[in-house]
Formats: sequence, C-alpha cells, structure tokens
Amino acid sequence: MTDKIETSFQDLNLHPKILKAITDAGYTIPTPIQQAAIPEILKGSDLCGAANTGTGKTAAFMLPILHRLISNPSSGQGPRVLVLVPTRELAMQVSNEAIKYSKHLHGLKTVCIYGGVPYPKQKRDLSNPYDILVATPGRLIDYMERGQIRFSRLELLVLDEADRMLDMGFIDPVKKIAAATPKSRQTLLFSATLKENVVQLSKHLLNNPVKIGITLEQTKHENIDQRVLFVDNVSHKHRILDHILKDPELSKAIVFTATKFFANQLVDKLKEDGHFAAVLHGDIKQQKRTKTISLFKAGKVKILIATDVAARGVDIQNVSHVINFDLPRDVEDHVHRIGRTGRAGSTGIALSFAAPKDIPVLRRIEKFTNQKMTVITIPGMEPSLKASTPTHERPHNNNKRSFRPKRFDNKNRFHHAKKPGKKKFFD
Repeated sequence: MTDKIETSFQDLNLHPKILKAITDAGYTIPTPIQQAAIPEILKGSDLCGAANTGTGKTAAFMLPILHRLISNPSSGQGPRVLVLVPTRELAMQVSNEAIKYSKHLHGLKTVCIYGGVPYPKQKRDLSNPYDILVATPGRLIDYMERGQIRFSRLELLVLDEADRMLDMGFIDPVKKIAAATPKSRQTLLFSATLKENVVQLSKHLLNNPVKIGITLEQTKHENIDQRVLFVDNVSHKHRILDHILKDPELSKAIVFTATKFFANQLVDKLKEDGHFAAVLHGDIKQQKRTKTISLFKAGKVKILIATDVAARGVDIQNVSHVINFDLPRDVEDHVHRIGRTGRAGSTGIALSFAAPKDIPVLRRIEKFTNQKMTVITIPGMEPSLKASTPTHERPHNNNKRSFRPKRFDNKNRFHHAKKPGKKKFFD
C-alpha cells in the first residue's frame, strides 16, 4: 500500500514571490478548493466553484490572479481584475488578503470601495494606477455612473459569495456591471451553495465553465462541537446565555440574532448584566462597524452580538463560541455562522437555542451538514416538561445521538442525563 502524496503550493506552479508570501502567511498544504481551482484558473478557464466559508476560497482565486498579473505586466487606467462581493466586511477581508498575498509583488496595487463611508479617499485611490478592484455592487455602480471607473483593460471578473449577493437583491446590479466589462474576460463565480438562481446567473455570465464542488465531507466542521439547548421562551434564553457567557473557558463569542432590532436590545441587556459586549449589523455606520471589529479582534470586546451580516466576510481568530440565540432562516446560514469558530485548525463550540417546535429545523441542519448535534441541559435551567414535543416531530429511534440529552455540571464536565420518567421532554 502506497502513502498518499499531498499536493504542495510549489506543485501548483505559482510565482516564487507569491510562494514566499504564502510561506509568510503560515500556509503549508492547499485546501481542497485551492487544489481544484488554482490550476483551472491558471489555464484561463471560466469557473463555477461551490465551497463553504472557511475553506480558503479567497486564496483559491486570488493566488492564481496575482500569478497572472505579475507574469503579464500591463499599464493603463482602470482595473485589470474586478472582485464583486456582497458586503463591506467581505470587501475589506478580500482586499486585505490580496494585499497580504501580493506584498512581495512590487507595483501591484489593490483598491477597495464600498458604501457607508465618505467618497474622497476612495476617489483618490481610483484616480491613481491600480490593478485589482474589490467592490460592493451599489458603490461600484455609483462610480460607474459618475464616469470614474472604466473597464477597458479588465481581464478577469470574480463574483464572490454569489448566493448571498443574489439573496440581498443584487441580481440586476451584478448583470449591469458584467455587461459593462469586456466579453473576452475570464469569469469566476464562487458560492457556498449552487442554488437555482446561482446556476442561472452562471449560465448568463460564464462561458463553458469548469464546475468545482467541494463536498460536505471535505468541508465538515469536525473540529466544532455542535450542541443544542432547548428553551421555553426568551426569558429562558437570557438566563442560559448569561450562564454560558460567564464560562471562564469562553474567550470570545459571537451571538447571532434574527433581527437588527433584537440585536440592539440584546446588547443593551448584556451590558446591564456586566458583560463586555458590542453589536454589529447593517444599520450601523461603517466607521463604527470597523472599530467594533477591531475591538473584538483585540479582545477589548469579548462578546459580539450580530445579525447574519457577520456570518460571512468577518475573519476573526480565537472565537471560542458561536451562539445561535435565534436559529438561522436558512440551513446554509448555519454553516456560515458556526464557521466563525474553529478556524485555522483550532477547536470551537457552537450552541443553538431552540424551542421544541424548532426540531424540524434542527433536523434539516443536521441533514445539510451531515453532522449530529448533542442536546445538553444546564442544571437548574432545564426546559419545562409542559413544552413536550409533538408526536409527529419526535425521533422514532430513542437511541439517536442527536436528541439524547446530556447534562453538565458547573465545571463544564459533560455526561449523559438519566432518562426522564413518564413525562418526557424528548424521546
């Protein structure tokens, strides 16, 4: 039996100066999406790639793009590469990654534009020579209509997080932007899932694309311990959350809520209870959002209350806990949320609060992720036995791991709970 030979970044035929930046970044072995996508992008193929957050997607397209730019120098006005992203946070992250990977490539410049900030600095950046433009659709169209961006020398268009872009209503802006670029361009589309609207967009914009899908097994969050706590009401959620946030093993936590309104309410409640918390959502001005993320990264804010705007594009290390105060609307969003912990090979804990009526949602999440969740309870904060699960929603197999309750004591040691008597919260 022969040992499997792992692909290295050197095997991908990237420019030596890019390889040096990869080494500086501490990367050793390419991820599955990088191994599959980089050779195809270097060939000049259009590409439609599906991979979840945290799989190295940005490097999968940025590394071969930089190789192309440095191998074929060009001068002129306007970008050679356009990367479209749905949110400001993702725009800043992709831009920072491009700068990091190109730090040894003197002369290559990246510009980042997005809404919610003043125009003057962005206008100055756009007036100087640059190669890569990272942008959100709304702000980009604003500059296009002002005649301040030209795509005459554009070689490559990247749509990152295409599913989120379409979910946010950017289908028409994306088509308008693409129509303003040269038909000879190479186009790359990356998405967490290939929903029908994403497939239709790829057919409209891509020319005979190579399709790459990283399976759930390849992106499975095996280093994240996923747990469920059943709750009776919002007050019950608050008591459990307060207990969890006092855990000395919790270093940083992101708590997800369903709405901006409730995110504001929750952060006020946590501050009253003595927690160092901040809030992040789409109605907050960009300057404050940037400051909040910086404080969270530095550890000066321990708890970040967020809507799904933070589920993608916010790359923060050492987040020990992700807590779904409200379950996500889509099962795909669950993957993006919990992907905020357990990054860069570390371990993490993902906790979801759920009422018995949410069991079908939990089952859909388990099916989508191909992973089981462990039900736990906190002594003294157990759910009411009156909130029994409807018969048609109960698991048929009493031994299913996903719904076998566990208890833990004040020292966070977990052990299986004894089976309840005649009245059962679960089977």
